[in-house]
Amino acid sequence: MPQRIAILGSTGSIGRQTLDVLRALPDHFTVVALAAGRNVTLLNEQIREVNPALVAVSEAADASHVAHPNVLTGEVGLVEIVTRPDIDLVIVATSGKAGFVPTLAAIEARKQIAIANKEVLVMAGALVMEAVRKHGVELRPIDSEHSALWQCLRGEDSDAVAKLILTSSGGPFRTYSAEQLHDLSSAAALKHPTWVMGQKITIDSATLMNKGFEIIEAHWLFGKPYDQIDVIVHPQSIIHSMVQYVDGAIKAQLSAPDMRLAIQYALNYPARTAQLCNPLDLIAAHALTFEAPDTTRFPCLRLAREAGMAGGTYPTVLCAADEEAVDLYLAERIKFSDIPRLVEQALSAHTGVDNPPFEAILEVDNWARAYVQTQVAQG
Repeated sequence: MPQRIAILGSTGSIGRQTLDVLRALPDHFTVVALAAGRNVTLLNEQIREVNPALVAVSEAADASHVAHPNVLTGEVGLVEIVTRPDIDLVIVATSGKAGFVPTLAAIEARKQIAIANKEVLVMAGALVMEAVRKHGVELRPIDSEHSALWQCLRGEDSDAVAKLILTSSGGPFRTYSAEQLHDLSSAAALKHPTWVMGQKITIDSATLMNKGFEIIEAHWLFGKPYDQIDVIVHPQSIIHSMVQYVDGAIKAQLSAPDMRLAIQYALNYPARTAQLCNPLDLIAAHALTFEAPDTTRFPCLRLAREAGMAGGTYPTVLCAADEEAVDLYLAERIKFSDIPRLVEQALSAHTGVDNPPFEAILEVDNWARAYVQTQVAQG
């Protein structure tokens, strides 16, 4: 029988590309539920196409505009969707904190999960992975980098792994000086050189916070210490990540930069299905280059690694402070260079809590957001 799927964040970049993959594999999957933010127009188009049994929107005010008889709202609606008995696989394609509670609920309901939301593992990696082990759930990464690591590690002995190597395009400002990075428009920051993504992740890619999140995410997904996780800049975005083994051999996953490949792999795992994406033309790619990241010009990468190594609630602060700062930047209330400054101030002001329970994570998340808002209000 086809796998029954719920898509959280169906109108976002990953959600739309997930539907592209499902369109090409109609006999493999059926969409039971869709959940979206506030793009009701696109959600209604998706409803007409896939005819889900249930839909959800983030705001109750939008529910009356949704062309469906069964509309849920808010976090409660997401939890109701992911715990339905007629759903086998949950696609977590939301961004930010919005994915946290529904992901935990899906794990506790013993659903298989394909996750594109980095923040869930960053803000509460220990809690999430403990729940994954307890309930015997698969957590399948949709990130191109973590999908690449997942594929390179398949069939290998974990003890034979010397290093995980995450690749980064370097973002749109890779060659900019520190002075040039001070005051950049959000329009410029949203022009990623390789990928088409949502606003939050695109800004995080410009600051390299996204890559910092991926270090923490890789730590939890693959159980490797931080000193065995490296980042290198690879502007062509052809090699999506690599694994170095103890004998010196390196395995890399290469493909054209197309998120649908990672989505397709996560949906069909452990099988591979017929090619949906354009194949990589190595001759056209011509040259693959690499360089070290500059954590002086892009301090978010350093801050993320330090927060991950500090553990406890420090990654929660990192995640929440960054989300608030990015929102403020997109609203043109702060400058580009203020993003890492605000995150670092929040981390410095925080007193960490080891092994935080669920309630403590939410309290610290709220504290970090309020701290950033207060700092900006005070100039």
